[in-house]
Amino acid sequence: MQQTLNTTLLIIGGGPGGYVAAIRAGQLGISTILVEGQALGGTCLNIGCIPSKALIHVAEQFQQTRHHSQGSALGINVSAPTLDIGKSVEWKDGIVDRLTTGVAALLKKHKVQVIQGWARVVDGKTVDIEGADTRIQCEHLLLATGSKSVNLPMLPLGGPIISSTEALAPKALPKRLIVVGGGYIGLELGIAYRKLGAEVSVVEAQERILPAYDSELTQPVLESVKQLGIKLYLKHSVEGFDAGTNTLQVRDPNGDSLNLETDQVLVAVGRKPNTQGWNLKALNLEMNGSALRIDQRCQTSMRNVWAIGDLAGEPMLAHRAMAQGEMVAELIAGQHREFNPTAIAAVCFTDPELVVVGKTPDEAKAVGLDCIVSSFPFAANGRAMTLESKSGFVRVVARRDNHLIVGWQAVGVGVSELSTAFGQSLEMGARLEDIAGTIHAHPTLGEAVQEAALRALGHALHL
Repeated sequence: MQQTLNTTLLIIGGGPGGYVAAIRAGQLGISTILVEGQALGGTCLNIGCIPSKALIHVAEQFQQTRHHSQGSALGINVSAPTLDIGKSVEWKDGIVDRLTTGVAALLKKHKVQVIQGWARVVDGKTVDIEGADTRIQCEHLLLATGSKSVNLPMLPLGGPIISSTEALAPKALPKRLIVVGGGYIGLELGIAYRKLGAEVSVVEAQERILPAYDSELTQPVLESVKQLGIKLYLKHSVEGFDAGTNTLQVRDPNGDSLNLETDQVLVAVGRKPNTQGWNLKALNLEMNGSALRIDQRCQTSMRNVWAIGDLAGEPMLAHRAMAQGEMVAELIAGQHREFNPTAIAAVCFTDPELVVVGKTPDEAKAVGLDCIVSSFPFAANGRAMTLESKSGFVRVVARRDNHLIVGWQAVGVGVSELSTAFGQSLEMGARLEDIAGTIHAHPTLGEAVQEAALRALGHALHL
């Protein structure tokens, strides 16, 4: 017999958006049920952000050790290393397990009821849980079902054709890997696999890698990719895969066909909102392309039905979903909130790393802003030199009339950690003088942030 549960808030999806919303709702004393069909933590913790950064770290460590086995400038010499990829994956899984267990403990601490099962929407107040013989009635329904990899019809997944999910849990490393897609997911994994010893090629339909970012910013990444020996097939389109000969058929810019031999093909052409499989159509909500349309409070076109994260479209970033989830919980608790961030940082964990926060020079120009654009190279930064990494720069974009900073970009070793400073300066309405006048610790990569602002004002000290 079907049991019926009643709650104030029902959340479908236990990824970063859903679980943060649930924790915050619990803190605020809102009766909350969270439904998740797979593992808590969603794509990000289980098969995305966290495991990919773990694999990238393994790859970096292996490459560094191999570099030292050939005699390094640092005077460190070791014998040639070997890699036990099974042990690497085990270590990565340990991190994932610790984080997902931690999420479960936090939900329990804040009295959130977690139900394992697949949700099927009946209406805006009613959801059935398949396999659990349970119906849930709620006052507020929060949809946080995330996104899934885009598949290519000519490259159906299976056997040698894999998605990022399989790439993050290899049983063995392929000798040759072709990555289809030169965006951040494809490049992060392609670079990692190359450092782990695979021969890597990248096929990208656009004329350059990381096409979502400007060419000045991506140039150091392009140089690094070439130095690593990754082959690039730019402006090439994929036609299919011949399993008999293990060849990927691609078409070059002239329209000629090429057959590229490989052991595995990683399809990384982007992600799309996960709108299928849980009867979303029952709600008849307004769409924005393939995503749900939401307002500045994350409300959908139906009263008391909310949507956050990747389901609501770009930018598909875990930290955006978390901030939205926290806000929705506070709105349900009666607080006055609006989702109106000045900027949301986007980070590529390529080698070197790449960060974009706020407006790029081209975006500022497109909205009619007259801006000062100023860069400071890491080649003139002492800390970058001690990290054996002199490529890249920090770039600031500020209004010419009042020096209000509207954007930051950086490319270089470890610049992901500068994203916090960039985000804070934009949210707090900092001007060039504020950053230039703040004493930055020496020796740090952060000094390049101050120097970029100083240079915009016409008096960089170390250039």
